[in-house]
Amino acid sequence: MAITVSLINMKGGVGKTTLASQIAHAADRLNLRTLAVDLDPQSNLSQSLLTPEKWVKHIRDKKPTVVQIFENYHPPTSEHSSPVKVDIHDVIVKDAGYYKNSTLDLIPSRLELSSILKNPTGKERRLAKALSKVADEYDLILIDCAPTESILTDAAYFASRYILVPVKPEFLATIGLPLLARSIREFTEENADQTLQLCGVAFVHSSTYSSGPEGTKSIKEVQKEAKANNWPVFETHVRYSASYAKSAREGTPIGNTSYVQWPVTAEWGRFMREFLASINLPKGTP
Repeated sequence: MAITVSLINMKGGVGKTTLASQIAHAADRLNLRTLAVDLDPQSNLSQSLLTPEKWVKHIRDKKPTVVQIFENYHPPTSEHSSPVKVDIHDVIVKDAGYYKNSTLDLIPSRLELSSILKNPTGKERRLAKALSKVADEYDLILIDCAPTESILTDAAYFASRYILVPVKPEFLATIGLPLLARSIREFTEENADQTLQLCGVAFVHSSTYSSGPEGTKSIKEVQKEAKANNWPVFETHVRYSASYAKSAREGTPIGNTSYVQWPVTAEWGRFMREFLASINLPKGTP
């Protein structure tokens, strides 16, 4: 039965997709059956894993995305003259990973996912219900969330066992954390039958500048906020490297990115081991 982890921060640009894509690749490398779910209308995770070219083709070919899971049907097309009830297996892109014999699959997103926000009534549990039908087919399900509190956030909560919070150590690093803490608290109070646990706050550095005085101050502020909410903080930081951006362009795991330096891959391996231990899935040695 899969362990489901959502990557959430109410502040944008904190490295959610970077973490989600690299965790997905690393889990694939460990032969963990992994499903990545793109729950952000910007579709950055979809493009990172598929490459932008393949994602555009997927959209142009009118293939299903996570939108169909929320709408619960496929619209009429040239192949089907009437709406068709959705099957989550039709939405999943198989073997989306980099490695041969990949164990990484993807539920892609598209910009039209934002339309769900206009009429959200009764849709917040549909993702969880759909994933429950394939939970025994995976070891790990990763959900990359949009940086806002909405039905998409609730959908991620209902589907998840753990929350991973990426944070960039920079000015206003803590701005989204109080809102996230309140959001999780209100959800757990209203849904006492569900166990939702924050597995950790992860620092993702955006530049070498974040290692300076301002970054140090921001790290202390985040640690203080995390302590107030009894949130664990990962010891290993994902420090800045241009290789992460290059990895997204090349559609590669960080370890297979061109000209990546050994300290970067070694640090990522330490983070991945810490992450797997935080969700009680210590399988393999990345």
